[in-house]
Amino acid sequence: MAELRLGPLLRYVDGSSATFWVETSRPCTAEVRCADGSSGEARTFQIAGHHYALVPVSGLTPGTRTAYEVRLDDVPVWPLPDSAFPPSVVRTPDGEAVRVTFGSCRWAAPPEHEHDPVGPDALDTLADRIAGAPDGERPDVLLLLGDQVYADELSKATLAWIAARRGLDDPPGHQIADYEEYTRLYYESWLDPEIRWLLSTVPSCMIFDDHDVIDDWNTSAAWVADMRETPWWRERILSGLTSYWVYQHLGNLSPHELSEDPVYAAVRESPDGTDVLRAFAAQADADPASVRWSYRRDFGRVRVVMLDTRAARVLDEQNRRMIDPGEAQWLREQALEDPGSYDHLLIGTSLPWLLPPLVHDAESWNAALCVGERGDRWARFGEKVRRAADLEHWAAFPSSFTALTEFIAQVGSGDDAPATVCVLSGDVHHAYVAEPSWVDGAQPDARVLQLTCSPVHNSVPFYIKFGFRFGWSRLGRRIGHRLRRHGRCPHPPVDWGRSGGPWFGNQLMTLTLRGRSATLRLDQAREVRGGDDVRLETVDESVLTPR
Repeated sequence: MAELRLGPLLRYVDGSSATFWVETSRPCTAEVRCADGSSGEARTFQIAGHHYALVPVSGLTPGTRTAYEVRLDDVPVWPLPDSAFPPSVVRTPDGEAVRVTFGSCRWAAPPEHEHDPVGPDALDTLADRIAGAPDGERPDVLLLLGDQVYADELSKATLAWIAARRGLDDPPGHQIADYEEYTRLYYESWLDPEIRWLLSTVPSCMIFDDHDVIDDWNTSAAWVADMRETPWWRERILSGLTSYWVYQHLGNLSPHELSEDPVYAAVRESPDGTDVLRAFAAQADADPASVRWSYRRDFGRVRVVMLDTRAARVLDEQNRRMIDPGEAQWLREQALEDPGSYDHLLIGTSLPWLLPPLVHDAESWNAALCVGERGDRWARFGEKVRRAADLEHWAAFPSSFTALTEFIAQVGSGDDAPATVCVLSGDVHHAYVAEPSWVDGAQPDARVLQLTCSPVHNSVPFYIKFGFRFGWSRLGRRIGHRLRRHGRCPHPPVDWGRSGGPWFGNQLMTLTLRGRSATLRLDQAREVRGGDDVRLETVDESVLTPR
């Protein structure tokens, strides 16, 4: 008899349809039955000895909340017997407010009986809050902006499991080596009872960042060349991209996109899709411009464009780009299609567009050194600094930073401009709100904001906290200006200031978008009553008044 190994994850939802992702113990037919009579089923496909299905359900009624069950070969497997959580539901949008909750960087929470060294998990705490008031407020979608798993920073439990199958002294040592070990990361993270229930009842959109593969992934051409010289890298990158496609990417796509996806069709038609998917991953690694991990989702009059800012990079030092030209054109097409048809544009990018000014200037300076602006010796020094200090955000790709800035000004201007253009990011293990002003005075009509929120469940050392705070200071700005002059870097096309934060802790941001109005809330997971209880506490809430 087939068993439910992982899931269900509620992924895509619109007014009348939804998709549900599951992993099972053996080949079977997975079925989702909703209480309103709608249902759907799919046969599992096989990857590396594991079995998965993405089940589409159509015929849902807009503006309703419907409980559902999962059956494998007609045997009910979800909800779990004696579950402490309310029934999982699929809630279709009603065309009114859209709540978008986002964050990044989540280490798997340890079992309840173990001490948590980085404090309470914000997603666990969100699950508890929703479960405690199932008819209350909940997100319409979770945007998980990278580092859903950490392939290079493993828990003691995962290391013990790996040690039982291979020697930890063999490369890559205390890191993930292959697809089977990647599956362990997802089990550890998504079998957490709170997370499992939360992902079964709140739709989610995901994108990778570096730790989903390895720290500093695609930092530079020199970095890639060094990694390709190691004996274990090819298996790591193929397994990382293959597992991402299975566990995260598939669920980002709509039923229509899935029906036209040749890789998905080939995998489903094959008795074992492993070779098909590994060939696709090899193509994605060798020719990034031939594969698109980015995607678009519309939630009523809210448009989300999620950008791949890791695999889509151009790393030639003389032509560095955060996203390749094809990806940049795709972004323009998604944002400019049907102007006036949406009130808010959310650009999801795991890496912030606007950083603390000192950090931005340091990355611009470093990029100038690496391209040879100060000669070969400085270029070699710049590469060492780039890797050591993780100088790889939009500012480290100056032409892409300028292009994104100009694009935002364009899409945010004119009679059909949205009320807000918000860049949603994570990565930097703290949260803040930054607002730009264009140096040429041509301020867009839309309210433009950088909204950065991380980590969901991780930590940041004291010296990093100090560095980020100092990066916003007047002295930090002056130091940044000196670095920029040394690198002969032009002044960026925008200035910006911090209008919220920095906040440190395990946290989530929530945008509530209704018509052309928007509110932003930052919640942190905090222990209360002597550590016996954990809850989300609102740290800041503000109204994002359109211009």
